[in-house]
Amino acid sequence: MIPNKIFSLLGLATRAGRVASGEFMTEKAVRDGSAQLVLVGSDASANTKKNFRNLCEFYRVPYYEYGTKEELGHAMGKEMRASLAVTDGGFANNLKKHLEETGSETEVAAWQK
Repeated sequence: MIPNKIFSLLGLATRAGRVASGEFMTEKAVRDGSAQLVLVGSDASANTKKNFRNLCEFYRVPYYEYGTKEELGHAMGKEMRASLAVTDGGFANNLKKHLEETGSETEVAAWQK
């Protein structure tokens, strides 16, 4: 049930215009300080995961690996997405809470700003 909640929240955040998706836009959101949380598909390439993990560590943005690229894209009503950044604090906090409730080790690194 919780995974559905996570994807539902992603869909809501997307419709509210509070998500930057795709590698370029996600990286841009992290660098300009608008990203509150970064999600990378668990089936993304090792290089993509490493790049975002390092970027998020440097900019102190919570980073999670969750779902597949297809699931992330589907939740947003788009094609496959390897990465996305949630730019709204409320959505990010709610997603963080649900991601931590899943009990799986999806959180690779999360730092408080």
